[in-house]
Amino acid sequence: MAVVDLRPLPVTRDPARRLPQLLGGLALYGLSMAMQIRAGLGLNPWDVLHEGLAERTPLSFGAVTAVTGVLVLLLWIPLRQRPGVGTVANVVVIAVAVDAALLVIPAPDALAPRIALLVGGVLLNGVATAAYVGARLGPGPRDGLMTGLCARTGWSVRVVRTGIEVLVLASGWLLGGTVGVGTVLYALAIGPLTQLFLPFLAVRERP
Repeated sequence: MAVVDLRPLPVTRDPARRLPQLLGGLALYGLSMAMQIRAGLGLNPWDVLHEGLAERTPLSFGAVTAVTGVLVLLLWIPLRQRPGVGTVANVVVIAVAVDAALLVIPAPDALAPRIALLVGGVLLNGVATAAYVGARLGPGPRDGLMTGLCARTGWSVRVVRTGIEVLVLASGWLLGGTVGVGTVLYALAIGPLTQLFLPFLAVRERP
């Protein structure tokens, strides 16, 4: 499979497609997070942390997501990372979208609809990730933390990403976040799913 160029492009280039794709992808990302939460079968590592913090603070899940994103952005400063439009939108849009989706999606009791919510949430998360990343308007706070650490340390993406995910997951679990089969499914599926959808959604630089 060909490598997809994901380096940020100027905001003024093809905004009629890229801005709606960015915002739509982020909104769908928030929806997919809410679906996984309502499934109650385990969350991705960052959402395990978000849920654990939400359980121990008066903040909503979306507000915790936004606050965490801002705190992660502060870690960009020593890494000399530069935020883009997509970075700021990532913090705001996902926080609003996940809270809105949680208000309308019920938590089912039966196992079958919970599994359907989980699988659908993971699939939608792959599409949403490919959409907002493929818009090439700047990485999200957590993605930028990973790439910044790789650039500053010389370590591989695999080592840095794994280290971050393990630390975040352990912290969230200690705070009471939900870890389960969904956590494993997300960890195994999100990379291949994002890679599958990226060639269809990534904006290509015109000659």
